[in-house]
Amino acid sequence: MKEKELRRSQAVLPIGTVMKLTNLSARQIRYYEEQELVIPARNEGNRRMYSLNDIDKLLEIKDFLADGINMAGIKRIYEEQAEKQAEKQAELSKPLTDEDVRRILRDEFINVSRLTKSNGYSFRTNRNL
Repeated sequence: MKEKELRRSQAVLPIGTVMKLTNLSARQIRYYEEQELVIPARNEGNRRMYSLNDIDKLLEIKDFLADGINMAGIKRIYEEQAEKQAEKQAELSKPLTDEDVRRILRDEFINVSRLTKSNGYSFRTNRNL
């Protein structure tokens, strides 16, 4: 994870600060937590601590509600985003097949040949090797 993302995900803000930044009441924020839309970290004293990413999500929820989307719709949006993210992760983690490697190499060769033709350069092969 990049440094910027690590900083944004650190839970350092208490609910009072989040209330000021989002213009939401504590009750609203807790309700979104009950709905499992935002899950704040807890400190040693069991107080909710929020990250900048949590604040972004709360503001996004607020915008969805202002656009007329109900809680069920918002949950569905986040479920779809999570599914897409999981599919993307699965796609990245699956091993390449021989066919995939051949396709990638073929595409690279085609791209290289386009570059050489457009630049006026050509590769010479030494067939005596």
